[in-house]
Amino acid sequence: MAEPEFSARGVRIARWPRSLTRAGEVRIEDGRLALLTSYGSEIDSAPVSAVRAGRPWFAKSDETVATVNGTKYRLTLQDHDRGRDDGSQASGRFLAALKRASGRS
Repeated sequence: MAEPEFSARGVRIARWPRSLTRAGEVRIEDGRLALLTSYGSEIDSAPVSAVRAGRPWFAKSDETVATVNGTKYRLTLQDHDRGRDDGSQASGRFLAALKRASGRS
């Protein structure tokens, strides 16, 4: 099994107005974006070319909004890997990986 292009755990995934999980996972692997619960169950997935994502002006620095299969999800990415709560770097890495995977450099 290949290494995922992007993987973040401990992600809060919300679909307005409700939180779906506070410790989910966002994974980009083999040209697909997958949103997973903390138990590994799939919330939603789609080819990265069909996913729209960005950081709206009103969002915090660690938040990203992704539209997957017509459903908007608010992803709060925290940078747990680096030992601090600065999700802005994780959010930036996610957006860059999504662009790379879809060929939209």
